Amino acid sequence: MLRPAAGAPAPPCENTPEEEEEEEERPAADVSERGGQARKRQRRAEVQAGSRSSSPQPVGAKRWYRGCTTQADGDREAEAPATSPGPGMAEQRPHSRKANFSAALLGHPNGSRVLLLPLCLCLIRFRIVFVVYNFILYYRSQARNESAQPTAVLIPVCFSTDKPKLPDNYTQDTWQKLHEAVDAIQNSTSIKYNLEELYQAVENLCSYKVSATLYKQLRQVCEDHVKAQILLFREDSLDSSLFLKKINTCWQDHCRQMIMIRSIFLFLDRTYVLQSSMLPSIWDIGLELFRTHVINDRIVQTKTIDGILLLIQKERNGEAVDRSLIRSLLSMLSDLQVYQESFEQRFLEETNCLYAAEGQRLMQESEVPEYLHHVNKRLEEETDRVITYLDQSTQKWLVASVEKQLLGEHLTAILQKGLNQLLDENRIVDLALLYQLLSRVKGGLQALLQHWNEYIKTFGSMIVVNPEKDKTMVEELLDFKDKIDRVIEVCFLKNEKFVNTMKEAFETFINKRPNKPAELIAKYVDSKLRAGNKEATDEELERMLDKIMIIFRFIHGKDVFEAFYKKDLAKRLLVGKSASVDAEKSMLSKLKHECGAAFTSKLEGMFKDMELSKDIMVQFKQYIQNQSDPSKIDLTVNILTMGYWPTYTPMEIHLPAEMIKLQEVFKTFYLGKHSGRKLQWQPTLGHSVLKAEFKEGKKELQVSLFQTLVLLMFNEGNEFSVEEIKTATGIEDSELRRTLQSLACGKARVLNKVPKGKDIEDGDKIIFNDDFKHKLFRIKINQIQMKETVEEQTSTTERVFQDRQYQIDAAIVRIMKMRKTLSHNHLVAELYNQLKFPVKPGDLKKRIESLIDRDYMERDKDNANQYHYVA
Repeated sequence: MLRPAAGAPAPPCENTPEEEEEEEERPAADVSERGGQARKRQRRAEVQAGSRSSSPQPVGAKRWYRGCTTQADGDREAEAPATSPGPGMAEQRPHSRKANFSAALLGHPNGSRVLLLPLCLCLIRFRIVFVVYNFILYYRSQARNESAQPTAVLIPVCFSTDKPKLPDNYTQDTWQKLHEAVDAIQNSTSIKYNLEELYQAVENLCSYKVSATLYKQLRQVCEDHVKAQILLFREDSLDSSLFLKKINTCWQDHCRQMIMIRSIFLFLDRTYVLQSSMLPSIWDIGLELFRTHVINDRIVQTKTIDGILLLIQKERNGEAVDRSLIRSLLSMLSDLQVYQESFEQRFLEETNCLYAAEGQRLMQESEVPEYLHHVNKRLEEETDRVITYLDQSTQKWLVASVEKQLLGEHLTAILQKGLNQLLDENRIVDLALLYQLLSRVKGGLQALLQHWNEYIKTFGSMIVVNPEKDKTMVEELLDFKDKIDRVIEVCFLKNEKFVNTMKEAFETFINKRPNKPAELIAKYVDSKLRAGNKEATDEELERMLDKIMIIFRFIHGKDVFEAFYKKDLAKRLLVGKSASVDAEKSMLSKLKHECGAAFTSKLEGMFKDMELSKDIMVQFKQYIQNQSDPSKIDLTVNILTMGYWPTYTPMEIHLPAEMIKLQEVFKTFYLGKHSGRKLQWQPTLGHSVLKAEFKEGKKELQVSLFQTLVLLMFNEGNEFSVEEIKTATGIEDSELRRTLQSLACGKARVLNKVPKGKDIEDGDKIIFNDDFKHKLFRIKINQIQMKETVEEQTSTTERVFQDRQYQIDAAIVRIMKMRKTLSHNHLVAELYNQLKFPVKPGDLKKRIESLIDRDYMERDKDNANQYHYVA
């Protein structure tokens, strides 16, 4: 932009009043933007400033107007006068605003002419070319009249938007260049022309609407080349491997060529093809031509698919193959959109046939664990093939085919042949694999669940039903339960269905033998809670009790457990054989939580009696000390509430006079404090500590009350017959024989039997063993009290049965009293809902008949199956 000379005043930017009026009268087309008007005013001011400047304009000086350059002719170089232009210049200013763009009026010293040559050239490389023609402003003044004022004429610029015409034969020559370039790419030779030049040529042709012709010509050239390729693959001499490599090379070359061709014709692809929705792109043309003329050829397609399937078959047989070649060929089929129809269907059919035959063969030849590992290996291999070279869409059908042929078709055979073996041998890894594989097959887990249920019932029944295993039944049940729990946790992932099935199976088999499991569990608990059990720590004992409670939950006849547990608990408490009071109370708490407070109320009463007895004995000892004739015997008495403790058969025995005297003292003491109560002495579980002298020295013998009576006889003699001992002590015959056997035939033989033997006979002689020796000072011989006799077991069982009859009677009366009238079937159904122990329909019928006989209820006269309550 020209700037004013130094010292020249800056021209005003605002318009004259005449210019403002003219500005308002101009059409909207001439006044486009405020910014444009401002720039025009600025240029006009700069021109005026330049015309007033006293500084001469240098020759060849350039003036820039919005990117347009003007330059004065060299032959008209002259300095402008220092004086400002005449008024004629100002008068011409309004005319200058009617021009299409700003122009500067320069005064010539001769006033003859002013030449303004603006040249505007704007070039846009790829899209639009504007051609701007020069305009000439001719200014002529009166040559011979120097004093005349100069005039200016402003000629509008004319713009032309017409494209220049292409030279003759330009289209043909350009296509020839492009054709040669495409041939060079297809023949893998060098291209004569610059790629940018070729791209520009395509752009020029597209700009002059030759796109359709160019597109057709390009397609034809590519099609001719692809058609020529098919001849290379019809040679019969090529084996499968070479043929696949050749077709793969051809495909790779074709892709590379199409990428090069598309890069040259990119302008055509992004303009003409993009605007025509029905035309395929240049890349799609290449795919279509290769698919139509090469892959869809029957011979080529057959040999290609056969070759690929042969390679996959070799790989499945363990041979090494070129996986990259398979991947490239299958990718080609996928890109050409013939993968599913030409390859996938045949591939899946051959996979089905292969694994069907393999499954039949291996099921006969191998064991189930080996078969499972083989199936898992095959599944991993096929999944790897999908990842490596197969299309992702094939995975679902391929894996389903393997699972069906190797697992689904042999599901029953696998479970029948191998499940029992895996569980018996506790093969955790193989069981986990079995669960994992069967979970992939429809109906697999359901079949596994059924065989799982059958296995638990079968194995558990072998433990429970067999009487020979009574001694180890509980231990085996606990071990079996631990094994099953571990299988569920580790192998079956804690599946809720398998947990519930296990519980149902345990409940079924453990109750196949009524009452006996409950009795044996009670005895097992007794053995663990009894003193002298050093097999486990307190923590281990607690865990063992928790396991027993789990087995206890499956038992229906919990009343049997209660009866035997109560009997054993009584012995532990009375004989002092309980290992730990804390363990006893912990077990009691578990039973209360499981069965309710009513179940453990009597057991809790037993503990209360023992605590009260301790307090009573403290008072009794003080009472004895105040007596004038204290006894040498230290007596301890346990006061038992009859309803809490087991029922003991009363037995009359002959106690020493000193013991009888001490009993009377205690009786007087107790009844003095608790009048109205009745004491009944039970010698069965009494025990004492005797001091004995042998040749070796003094010993203390911890014995039962019956053993005490027998040993005290030998203070009066060294030899007695069985009959004499029986008469003197008054002990029952069977109990006496057990007592003598423990003293004369056990480990600690303080007595000798003549003749020697394990059993006590009527004619045997019992002799005091003065030569008795033992390493301990206090010797326990009263373990016989803890052993259960056959009579005790029978009486306990009978007592449970009797209690059940009472419960049945009470339940029938309770139901009939509420319902008044009820049919036989409805009454039996109600009884099954209320009774907590197993009962047979025949037993219920007997109890109903008994109540009818006792006039608690009666039959309907018209309907024998209808009962009425009798108030």
